[in-house]
Amino acid sequence: MRLKQIVIIAGLGLLIVAVGAATAEPDRLVEAIKTGGHVLMIRHANAPGSGDPDHFRIGDCSTQRNLDDRGRIQARRIGQWLRQRGVASARIYASQWCRCLETAALIGLGPVAELPALNSFYERPQDREPNLAALRAFLAEQPADGPLIVLVTHFVTISAITGEGVSSGEGVVARLDGEGGVEGLGRLGFDF
Repeated sequence: MRLKQIVIIAGLGLLIVAVGAATAEPDRLVEAIKTGGHVLMIRHANAPGSGDPDHFRIGDCSTQRNLDDRGRIQARRIGQWLRQRGVASARIYASQWCRCLETAALIGLGPVAELPALNSFYERPQDREPNLAALRAFLAEQPADGPLIVLVTHFVTISAITGEGVSSGEGVVARLDGEGGVEGLGRLGFDF
C-alpha cells in the first residue's frame, strides 16, 4: 500500500471512532442524569437579539427579548428528545426572564418554579456574585440521590457554574458535589 492510501484509511478509521464516540456521548449523559445527583442546565431556546431592552422589567414579557417561533419549536423538541430517552419528569427551575420560563414550560417535564438565582447578570454585573452564591447554596441543598433537576437559565450563568459555553437551546450535564459546586460532564445539543 502506498503511504497516501494508508493515511486515508487511518483517517477514515479515526473518523469512524469519532462518530461512534459522539453518538455514545449523549447516551452516556442521559444515563448519568437518570441516576440522581445531577443537574441539566439548559440555556433558554432561541430568542433573537442580545441582552434586553433598556425598559426591561421582570414579570412584564412585553419589555423583554422573548422566544420566537423557532425557539418555541426548539423548546418542545428538547422535551421530546428527553422523553424519547426515558426522562419523563424532572424538577424544573427557571430564571424569571420570560424566555427562560417559556422554554421551561414548553419542555414539558413538570411544573416550573422561578429561581431568582438563575437570573441573568449579563447586563447587571452587580448581580453576578450574589446570584452565583445563591445558586451554589441551592445546589448544596439538593440530595445526591434526588430526581433530575433541570435549570433553564442564561449563557452567563451556565458558563460561570460549569465553565461551558452553550448556544440557545443547548445544555450541560453536571454532577452535584454536595457543597454547591458541580462537575461538568458534557454538553447536550438535543440533535437539532
